Amino acid sequence: MERPAVASAPAGRGACRRAVVAAVGAAGLTAALAACGGMSDAGGSGAKNAEGGGAQDAGGGGGEAGGGAGGTLAKTSEIPPGGGKIFKAEKVVVTQPKEGEIKAFSAVCPHAGCVVNEVSGGTINCPCHGSKFDITDGSVKHGPATKALEPAKVNVKGGSVTLG
Repeated sequence: MERPAVASAPAGRGACRRAVVAAVGAAGLTAALAACGGMSDAGGSGAKNAEGGGAQDAGGGGGEAGGGAGGTLAKTSEIPPGGGKIFKAEKVVVTQPKEGEIKAFSAVCPHAGCVVNEVSGGTINCPCHGSKFDITDGSVKHGPATKALEPAKVNVKGGSVTLG
């Protein structure tokens, strides 16, 4: 049986394939980095989810210009007295223990690093292991967390709460 003739590749073909593979790899890396660059804690979807007890969980500033330092998180009227609002993108929870008293804490649970998901019944609640923190000072009300939520700096001016 006779073998079919195999055409040999031109001399530079292997180099060409390497260049194509390298270019595709670089383009993929560039696309991946661009996608990661768009993922920041400063943004948010602005979606709100009302929870029991007047608490809200929000991905953004409720339609306000929001984000980085100085960005408006919410109007004080959007933070329910005796409750609070979580800003996941900014990893901040803002509470109003009493009418006119605004407090802010890190939304990251010190136990395992989860982001809290609810403010209800006078506590800020973590979904991962059930830790609960007081809305007045961030102290632990129920473990397993043993450390309080870190205070966060916010400014309250003209009826708006902004990151400090």
